[in-house]
Amino acid sequence: MENNDLQQENLVREISYPLTRAAGWMKFLGIVMIIYGALVALSIVGIIIAWLPIWIGLLLIKASNNVQKATQTGNKYYFINSLQHLNNYFTITGILLIISIILGILIGVTIVLTGFTLENLEKFV
Repeated sequence: MENNDLQQENLVREISYPLTRAAGWMKFLGIVMIIYGALVALSIVGIIIAWLPIWIGLLLIKASNNVQKATQTGNKYYFINSLQHLNNYFTITGILLIISIILGILIGVTIVLTGFTLENLEKFV
């Protein structure tokens, strides 16, 4: 039984190693996102959306800490927890990207239609 536990710990260390190498970058991006969220919160409109970058930053920092613990201890639960935080990070970021693309298209269409409308108004004035 002890040999099986040791094999599992070594497997967790081996699997989590690539993410552990990226843990510093995850932590750096997490800190930058928290600082960005704090700066966004300084504006009146920013208070409404400031929680998003702060939440994203916390997810990255938690993922970084958990993957480092997984590599150090060989505990699979730290590794699973890290992957869950990364899953949440990518889900939130993906949703925000989709929303940004849709808003960009809507703004572009609005600008084009407004331009055509203004051009037609100039003919009548």
